[in-house]
Amino acid sequence: QVQLVESGGGLVEAGGSLRLSCAASGRTLSIYRINWFRQAPGKEREAVGAISWSGGRTYYADSVKGRFTISRDNAKNTVYLQMNSLKPEDTAVYYCAATMTARAYAYDYWGQGTQVTVSS
Repeated sequence: QVQLVESGGGLVEAGGSLRLSCAASGRTLSIYRINWFRQAPGKEREAVGAISWSGGRTYYADSVKGRFTISRDNAKNTVYLQMNSLKPEDTAVYYCAATMTARAYAYDYWGQGTQVTVSS
C-alpha cells in the first residue's frame, strides 16, 4: 500500500511560479515511477511528466517542457513539480500517481489532488 499527498497549489498571476509536492508513504521501496497529471474542467486528464524513483530520469509533456521541472528527494520520499512561467491554460487540478515495480503498466495509487489557478 502506498499513500500519496499533494500540496502546494494555489492562486498565482500569469508568469509566476509554484512548487507542488507529492509526499509518499507506505511501501515506497516498491515505487518505480511517480507521475504528474492534471485535469482542467471539461477536459480529459493530461500527463504532465514523470520521474523514476531510483534513477531520477524525467519526462515532460511538450506543453510544459522548459517551464516545469520534476525532482525528487528520496530521503524525504517526496517528489516536486516546480512550475515556472505559468499560463492561464495551466489552471487545473494536479495529481501525482505511483507506478509500482510489479505493475509497471499501471497507475495504482493516486493523491487527492491540489488546485492550481493562474490568473490572466
